[in-house]
Amino acid sequence: MNFRKIGCAVIMLTLALSAAAQSESGKKFEYRIKAGFNIGGTLPIPLPAEIRKIESYSPTMAFTVEGSVLRWFTPKWALTTGLRFETKGMNAGAKVKNYQMTLLIENGDKTGEMSGRFTGRIKTRVQNEYITLPILVVRELSPRWEIKLGPYIAYRIDGSFTGSAFDGYIRDGDPTGTKVGVESATYDFGYGLRRFNWGGQFGAEWQAYRHLSVYADLTCAANSIFKKDFHSVSFDMYNLYLTIGFGYRF
Repeated sequence: MNFRKIGCAVIMLTLALSAAAQSESGKKFEYRIKAGFNIGGTLPIPLPAEIRKIESYSPTMAFTVEGSVLRWFTPKWALTTGLRFETKGMNAGAKVKNYQMTLLIENGDKTGEMSGRFTGRIKTRVQNEYITLPILVVRELSPRWEIKLGPYIAYRIDGSFTGSAFDGYIRDGDPTGTKVGVESATYDFGYGLRRFNWGGQFGAEWQAYRHLSVYADLTCAANSIFKKDFHSVSFDMYNLYLTIGFGYRF
């Protein structure tokens, strides 16, 4: 996936719309481009009993580029939408017990693929790319401050959910199954990722200069990243991310 081409396409589309808007006198349209970084995680909400301890966490290089249009209906209220290309990802390590998963065991009492309940330690890496359409209500609090709230829908164009398991054992099938020691194993759940993701977004934006602004958006998914019929992980996992960046107002 060529990130530069997608980012340039979003910016060029916004510039074209902005140029067209200049000839539409009397209409209260405003056009913006934004760029920022996503910090957060893909996690079960709430944390299940199977996850006993979070041992490590680090964000990946996750960024967002967006072109949007605002329609002001009153001096204080507007509606905004646009297109956003974004990546969402993380690296996390945890200690787990009776964690339902499918492993490819590389070293242990037995090698090969096995599904069951794993007890031990895992490290997971998530990296997904989305094209997102937000539809937000905008409220101007002051000449420099505004807040936004509304839903979004996202389409995953690429992504992965991979990791490793080690220092533990897996019970074949269920918690009472045959115990198999696991020194090292891997897993790849990319085949279970769903294409569409939707949820809610809340944010605030501060106009630092005439055209330049700084913003923060919090997005929380309402559906799991995994398909409904995916059972290699026994609980749903949701995207929860904070975006911090800057924007340009035309």
